[in-house]
Amino acid sequence: MDIRQLVTGSTLWLPVEVPGALLSAGDLHGAQGDGEVSGTGIETAGQLTLRVHVEPQAGITTPEFATPTSGGHSRAWHATTGHHPDLMTAARTALRALLRRLEARGLSLEDAYVLASACVDLKISQIVDAPNYTVSAFLPLDIFDGAEG
Repeated sequence: MDIRQLVTGSTLWLPVEVPGALLSAGDLHGAQGDGEVSGTGIETAGQLTLRVHVEPQAGITTPEFATPTSGGHSRAWHATTGHHPDLMTAARTALRALLRRLEARGLSLEDAYVLASACVDLKISQIVDAPNYTVSAFLPLDIFDGAEG
């Protein structure tokens, strides 16, 4: 996915799109800028430790993650992603998933849009995998009591 905010302590939710789907992980980066604009980040050897379980009722349609960092002011973030050959479509996909997350917290769609406009950060996470781009929508969790996703 090449999203630099997927760091130690992150939780990643992936939609399972086919029965019997498999999981592969790797391609560790020692450094990578937002956008990963050419070729690769700085690849590194490393060890990845994963805990995997299936959440049948997660209701997600695109990858989402909780992370302790995004380069902003919050201590914790929830992010949704969009992947598409058109950058605007990728951004819309990420934002729609985040709006659904806010509606699940009890906000009306209108209030979710207002909140997103005020505090959600859209980041281009990668363009190196053209023609498929990744946009991530970051919601700072410290705007809510308890700061949990």
